[in-house]
Amino acid sequence: MSLLLVEDLSKEFGGVHAVQNLTFAVDSGDIHSVIGPNGAGKTTLLNLLTGIYRPTAGRVRFGDEDIVGLPPYKLAARGMSRTFQNLQIFFNMTALENVMVARHLHVNTGILPALFRVGGLGRSEAACREKAAELLDFVGLGDYLSAHADAMPYGALKRLEIARALATEPKLLLLDEPAAGLNRVETQRIDDLIRKVAESGVTVILVEHDMRLVMAVSDHILVLDYGRKLAEGTAAEVRANPDVIAAYLGAQAVDGD
Repeated sequence: MSLLLVEDLSKEFGGVHAVQNLTFAVDSGDIHSVIGPNGAGKTTLLNLLTGIYRPTAGRVRFGDEDIVGLPPYKLAARGMSRTFQNLQIFFNMTALENVMVARHLHVNTGILPALFRVGGLGRSEAACREKAAELLDFVGLGDYLSAHADAMPYGALKRLEIARALATEPKLLLLDEPAAGLNRVETQRIDDLIRKVAESGVTVILVEHDMRLVMAVSDHILVLDYGRKLAEGTAAEVRANPDVIAAYLGAQAVDGD
């Protein structure tokens, strides 16, 4: 069953066609990767799906609803969350506080309860703190609860951003290059975490340049080239596609290097 359906999606910036007539579906529970050369339109696609950009043409359905035109905060409330290429961390907060901020959809934030400490606000805050701690443990950052973000290693910050995205309790998690800038050990941790997220029941859309990671975790891969769909299929199908090899993967892809 498709959780996300994209039909004839296009986005133009002036005379530049960043995404062109793109159609694909993402099934519930899948890890669905999007790959392509720099400038292929991958991040633009994520921005279209998450309401940061409005498409020039086309339709996006999330569940049973057409979501074109909905802003990011409404999409978050419907179960869509994402991370970014460039870290969007609050560096003046602890790791725990960063995750707690993203729990706002599940916390009583009314003015009167906050002023008069009524309506179970204290219990809500305690539950928020407990859930944030659970998520940090889930992503392997249980030892960083009280650490300030500006003192954490870069690889840990990547997983912190994933924990914060998971704090909204998404049905669909979009990851924009979560392994960028990481060494082999940290990349393996991201690999393991993506699998763990999918196993928990969250559908994943992954944009990533690390082909070892993509080929290892993906149920389905969409290949973009100049904003158009070049190919799609399983990792084995994409790896063997001559058009993909010529445009992006290179001859090494055939050998699995």
